Amino acid sequence: MSRLLEASGHALELLFSGDPELWQIVGISFKTSLLAMVLATPPAILAAFALAYGHFAGRRVLIAVFSTLLSAPAVVVGLTLYLLLSRQGPLGDLRLLFTQTAMVLGQIALAVPMLVVMMHSTLQGADRRVWETARMLGAGHLRAFLTVLLELRFGLMAALLATFGRIIAEVGASMMLGGNILHYTRNIPTAIALETSKGEFAQGIALGIVLLTLSLILNLLLHYFQGKGQVG
Repeated sequence: MSRLLEASGHALELLFSGDPELWQIVGISFKTSLLAMVLATPPAILAAFALAYGHFAGRRVLIAVFSTLLSAPAVVVGLTLYLLLSRQGPLGDLRLLFTQTAMVLGQIALAVPMLVVMMHSTLQGADRRVWETARMLGAGHLRAFLTVLLELRFGLMAALLATFGRIIAEVGASMMLGGNILHYTRNIPTAIALETSKGEFAQGIALGIVLLTLSLILNLLLHYFQGKGQVG
């Protein structure tokens, strides 16, 4: 018990003293996860819209595929990309394995199915008269599309927040693709796993506090946007 209290005290000291190594790890996590979200969101929105409003062969199969990918464990996603990016893999010449780029690719692979499924659900449950009215009033496809997104902005934002919370906390793909290299690919979850395995709990606790704080903020925002969507 005394060791736990001592480690917790040291963790708070690391947080509030501005420990450079600790905050560099936090910075790497936010950098890679935010970049993954920026790259994953546009194609996910387009795919979700096409699945919700389109009528084409294979639509139900694609919905089932995205739902299946959503439930795929992060370590399986990481293993798949690892095999593709390794020296013996088809993309080995790109030398992306154990880089931040590989971590971003892994997080994109995790984010896209979740975004598509959640956004598709939001779009599917919306009033189709928004699209139809916009088209009847002379709006082009792009303007009608943006009108629908604006109408459903709170539900779509909730999907973005939930997905960001998932990818920034995942450890399997980041560990396999990034290699947990200090000052380069070590992010919050991989650092927690490493420090815990070494029996050094202070940094792990400090990073855990960062994740819990982020989770609280994301959940508060999530409930806010969900409430706005219901009111709307």
